[in-house]
Amino acid sequence: MKTIIISGSRNPSGQTATAAKAVQEGLADKGAACEECFLPTMKVERCRQCDDAGWGVCRSEGRCVIEDDFAALADKIRQADAVVFANPVYFGDLSESLRAFLDRLRRVTRNDAGKKGIAATPALGVCVAGGGGGGAANCCLSLEKVLATCGFDVVDLFPVRRQNLEAKLASLREAGTWLAETAVRRPD
Repeated sequence: MKTIIISGSRNPSGQTATAAKAVQEGLADKGAACEECFLPTMKVERCRQCDDAGWGVCRSEGRCVIEDDFAALADKIRQADAVVFANPVYFGDLSESLRAFLDRLRRVTRNDAGKKGIAATPALGVCVAGGGGGGAANCCLSLEKVLATCGFDVVDLFPVRRQNLEAKLASLREAGTWLAETAVRRPD
């Protein structure tokens, strides 16, 4: 089994990375290969809404015209058996880097060619709120909505607060183990 973790966090040793690592440990316990991608270190531009109607070839061809790391990352998702989205909560919502990536992904998946290999892929979401710890649940709702729009099979979401991170690590490891044991992609 191959899993990709898409992280909206820049800090590879912060709270979001700690939560993602727990999921990764559970996956590894069952022999699942895992690759982690840190979106803020990649070149992923925001959607340009190419034409006057606010669309472009994303809608007609299922691809994006912007030449950056988006297409390669979308291809990695297409090759994976499951995807984990790990997000630091900012202002009760998705990080800017994850939002930019998912805004473009949901546009290309409006076309069957763009949805191929993404539709029905099991996805797990982890939203980690630092600071006062608020907004994790709202962020999970936002993440679930966009992932469902893309066609992912959203199998679970974990709202995590800075204050309960240590307590949630065991659940996140177990989620990784469970994902490795049960992730089955439905045919496109």
